[in-house]
Amino acid sequence: MAETDPLEQSSFDGPDLAILQFLAQRPRASFAEAGEQVGLHERTVARRLERMLRTGRVRFIAALLGEYLGEGLVVELAVRCAPGRLEEVARAIAARPDTRSVEVATGDLVVLAEMVVADEAELLDLIDRTIGGMPGVLDIHSALVLRLLLTAVDWTPYGTEPTRMRRLAMDGLPPPPPIPVDDIDRELADLLAEDARMPMTSLAVRLNLGESTVRRRLNRLMASHVFHLRLFAEPSVLGHPVEARFRLRVEHAHLDTALRRLAHEPSIRHLVVTTGNDNVLGYSSHPTAADMHTFHARAFSGLDGVREVQTALLMRTYKRAGRPVRTRTADHHTPPLPRVVPGEPR
Repeated sequence: MAETDPLEQSSFDGPDLAILQFLAQRPRASFAEAGEQVGLHERTVARRLERMLRTGRVRFIAALLGEYLGEGLVVELAVRCAPGRLEEVARAIAARPDTRSVEVATGDLVVLAEMVVADEAELLDLIDRTIGGMPGVLDIHSALVLRLLLTAVDWTPYGTEPTRMRRLAMDGLPPPPPIPVDDIDRELADLLAEDARMPMTSLAVRLNLGESTVRRRLNRLMASHVFHLRLFAEPSVLGHPVEARFRLRVEHAHLDTALRRLAHEPSIRHLVVTTGNDNVLGYSSHPTAADMHTFHARAFSGLDGVREVQTALLMRTYKRAGRPVRTRTADHHTPPLPRVVPGEPR
């Protein structure tokens, strides 16, 4: 008997969503704690979570964010392709270990990618030789991320209170200084990226440290904005299947006010300031296209100093937070993409 593709059984019911909501806030909570919260037996919670994880549309994310630590360069690329080469180029870029996210959207025939490099020399080589030399690539536009305001951690479709980072952005305040992160912290983060729910005893053995020491380090990391550990579900799972991308050209005299206004919009799940004329980049998620239109009309019409607005509907996401994204439209015969560069999904 043929094995059933988990995507074909990937509908999520009320108890599933309750489990997701609880574990999104407490990703390392026990199944017993989750079961008590949602009214299910712990074995039922474990089975449901395992089924959801098998679909690829739900996954745990654990990563240190270089933007907050001041490490490396994050660059947004728009790679223009020859007709008929979009899929080939998108998959080639997504297969790279230094790629965080890859998607295609309405508008120009381009592949949109977020990539992480060590320095300017590596960025130049990436643009000019590596991606610039790929078959089907006609042109590349790059923009460096200068400031990270919101990530998917700050998108709360469950209707909870704004996160600390969103509240700071709403008030026009900078993030707090990053905590010092040493090699043991980085090794701990790598282990949690491997298995976000790895038992404390296993973490202690792998790190050759006492459990109390590991617990203190983990609590310190999780209390900081530089480390994200969470259960992530694709927006479509949470009833927001319409994903949009926007770029704004904002006069610098009005930039801070515009960012504060945008941070108040709960639909926005990713917001950065970049180099270039179009200096604000954001992503949003919506239940319907009509909701997206309402959001655009409300969010952008009242912003002073906006010289240009570009909006697009995401048609397909190939990679998010360094991991491939499976969809029903994907070719099941295509080899899976590697997950290497951690990052916060947007």
